[in-house]
Amino acid sequence: MKRVFKSIIVFIIIVLLSLCGVNIISGNGGEERNSKINNILILVNRKNGLDKSYIPMDLTIPEIPFSDEATNEEKQVAGIIKEPLEELINEAKKEGIILIGNSAYRSYESQEIIYNNRVRDEGKKSADAYVAKPGFSEHQTGLCIDITNKYRYFAEGTEEAEWLEKNCSRFGFIIRYPKNKKRITGIEYEPWHIRYVGKDVAKYIYDNGITLEEYLEK
Repeated sequence: MKRVFKSIIVFIIIVLLSLCGVNIISGNGGEERNSKINNILILVNRKNGLDKSYIPMDLTIPEIPFSDEATNEEKQVAGIIKEPLEELINEAKKEGIILIGNSAYRSYESQEIIYNNRVRDEGKKSADAYVAKPGFSEHQTGLCIDITNKYRYFAEGTEEAEWLEKNCSRFGFIIRYPKNKKRITGIEYEPWHIRYVGKDVAKYIYDNGITLEEYLEK
């Protein structure tokens, strides 16, 4: 009886979330779950979330330099992006550009800590404006990484940011939150945050100056 009641409650919650335009991708469900985890075009934003139990496949640490601030968890990426990321970093180095990994995978629990700390320190309004709620952070997919430079100042106009924007699509990555696209992505411009989508899709997005949201809607 309790199990039936619990199932009814869960069903009602899912229906209410759907009516609010929120899409939760469950971490359970056999083949369906595996296909979603393998989907490099999975969309995570303020309206499309991940289940608490969602963990990327083949988490691994790429052979690239990381900042001292990066935790062991944040050094991990989904296995599928390990080689492309290493190729990107190595090619940049050949061209005199030193790129350093700063934050890649973050679990639901880690994002929850970050969000709650921001709420505690600056209030919920500030937290909601600048920090993704747990389950709604793209970092949980393991398909993205924040890049920095040796000065820990990775901003528009720096040679590292300019190189990354012009070249990351060659390796299957996009600048996930481009300039002047907040109305679509919900996130301010972040020149340091790259997301793996595969070479063909990355080239299309770069050539057409669009976002992942716009690509998936076409």
